[in-house]
Amino acid sequence: MTDDSVPDLRASDADRERVAEILRDALAEGRLDMAEFEERLDATYQARTYGELAPITRDLPAAGVTAPAVSLTKEPAAGPDGSGWPGRIVGGEGSSSWAVAVMSGFQRKGRWTMPRRFTCLAFCGGGEIDLREANFADREVEINAIAVMGGVDVIVPPGVEVVVRGIGIMGGFDHQEEGVPGVPGAPRVVITGFAFWGGVGVQRKLTRAEKQRLREERRQERLDRRSGGRQLDG
Repeated sequence: MTDDSVPDLRASDADRERVAEILRDALAEGRLDMAEFEERLDATYQARTYGELAPITRDLPAAGVTAPAVSLTKEPAAGPDGSGWPGRIVGGEGSSSWAVAVMSGFQRKGRWTMPRRFTCLAFCGGGEIDLREANFADREVEINAIAVMGGVDVIVPPGVEVVVRGIGIMGGFDHQEEGVPGVPGAPRVVITGFAFWGGVGVQRKLTRAEKQRLREERRQERLDRRSGGRQLDG
């Protein structure tokens, strides 16, 4: 699989990783199913030239622009943590500033903008505030959670600093993620409020795309080890 419109130059590991990142995004967005993703990913890591890389993402969008996704213009490398946090501090008022669950539930997840202050109430119900893919109105945001015979779960991505200041009576606030230093440029999430016969939990989780990327890295490491073993046997 070659492309005569792209010079037959040797591709680098960084070039292959750029293509793999586009494939991961397409999988997470539902543009590719798992079988197509694995087939294209295998072709990506086997590609040796730009001509072999270009067709792999030709029908997939990259940063809002239709392919060719592979460019001979080198882009600046991401920071050492790969988080891209400066681009996620967007200002503004936020997508939603409050939520209520009375004998029911609520969710805030996916691509949304966390306001400077978000207030929520869970009464005999539960709520989930997922910040893994969220943008942020400011570098420091506050979640004011009130849980009465109910619960609120807050999910943050790696790199975010968490400060817990809530009060619990026959209930409690989860402090296990407090004290973990944030990475440069990442937001600070302050959790306040009140829990009575209820609780506010805090979890730190990777996004689905990041989990998939780590699985692919481990898979590639196994393939590299097998390839090295075959070369030694030869």
